[in-house]
Amino acid sequence: MKIILLCLAGFVAAIFDSIAGGGGIITVPALLAAGIPPHYTLGTNKFAASWGAMTSSLTFLRSRVVYLPLIKYIIPFTLLGASLGVKTALHIDPKYLQTIVIVMLIFVTFYTVLKKGRPEPAAANCFQMDNKKVLIGCSLGFVLGFYDGFFGPGTGSFLLFSFVHLFKFNYTTSAANARILNFCSNLTSLLLFAVNGKIFYTIGLPMAICMALGGRIGSKIALKHGSKIIKPIFITMSVLLISKLIIDSL
Repeated sequence: MKIILLCLAGFVAAIFDSIAGGGGIITVPALLAAGIPPHYTLGTNKFAASWGAMTSSLTFLRSRVVYLPLIKYIIPFTLLGASLGVKTALHIDPKYLQTIVIVMLIFVTFYTVLKKGRPEPAAANCFQMDNKKVLIGCSLGFVLGFYDGFFGPGTGSFLLFSFVHLFKFNYTTSAANARILNFCSNLTSLLLFAVNGKIFYTIGLPMAICMALGGRIGSKIALKHGSKIIKPIFITMSVLLISKLIIDSL
């Protein structure tokens, strides 16, 4: 029964995660509630979430909405940041980040609510490459990769917000770009958690199958409905994540 509930949580989380990020607010509490120790919870969650991120990333790639001219530069820095983040997380309690993350998420959520929605331009026309933007992108990839490896909650939301408001992509392209980078940081984190023996595979494998299915469904929904569904789900998941972090800190 415990496995069935965890698989259901993973399936739902992967759908939301593929659309706007924030799936960890469902799976991490579910794993902890099942009695999984914190570091094993993080490792098992990364293992299962990586499968959901992989299927949704492939769906976005096949649909040609990922902006590869930028993403190809950011990926290596995301991988580096995530590997350093996991190594740090294995020695330091992530709770010290909670207050900072809560403040940042509140700002991101209010900014998104108050700012008028952008139109949906073609991906090829919404971004002109230059060295400054590549530098900003690589710095963003490293910082959020580190954060994802170290702590995690809200990474997808921060990436989506950044691509929409810093780089002026539409919501569909932003969700696709964010998903690719989130998959890279998840995969790096997963490998390091695996090397350190922090994954329960008997739980992670069935969850991974369900999250792979959920990731595919979520990315299809995002591609079909665009900003009409991505923006409200992004705001909803951000509010839920803020609430969870505040409750945890208390």
